[in-house]
Amino acid sequence: MKVWSPRLINELKINEDDTLKLATKIESEVRWLSKEAKSEIIKSSPVDIKHRYEELLAYESWMDIVRKSSKPPAVVRAQVIVQNYICFVYLNESCFNILRKHVPSGSACKKCCNFLVNNHVRAFRNAIAHANWCYKSDFSGIIYWARKGEDQRAPLVEFEVNQDDLSFWQAVARCTAYAAFQNLI
Repeated sequence: MKVWSPRLINELKINEDDTLKLATKIESEVRWLSKEAKSEIIKSSPVDIKHRYEELLAYESWMDIVRKSSKPPAVVRAQVIVQNYICFVYLNESCFNILRKHVPSGSACKKCCNFLVNNHVRAFRNAIAHANWCYKSDFSGIIYWARKGEDQRAPLVEFEVNQDDLSFWQAVARCTAYAAFQNLI
């Protein structure tokens, strides 16, 4: 996560030292949660936390395969779909929402979870979950449509996310989930 340190400092307001060891910091914050809090997080889903972690590992294996492939367009498109679903839908529902309720205010983990469930990332997650997205014509990012706020009657609004921002969001999601799941299992 070192490469993302300036953004973690500026956008998430994470202490500079913590950005250099973010996964370790999150793992420590989760490790020190009470037994009751850990139990509530683990029991918040009918899917065992070990299975969640296995899916995350399988996802990483898929990413390794794709990184090593010649990347024909169909593989790249499958990669985009898998990345966005895992990072923003699957992990949002299985990790970030429940985790942020239990970690201390001001903690790096809380800041990451809040970032991942609010504002542009939340809107992007909803667009992915509801199939309201497409590639920009030059494939430099994604155009997506989501509602501002929680009102389901509000009209869909068009947004864009460039590849750099999307890579940052995905990195924060993966780091947070790995650190939390490794500690919770």
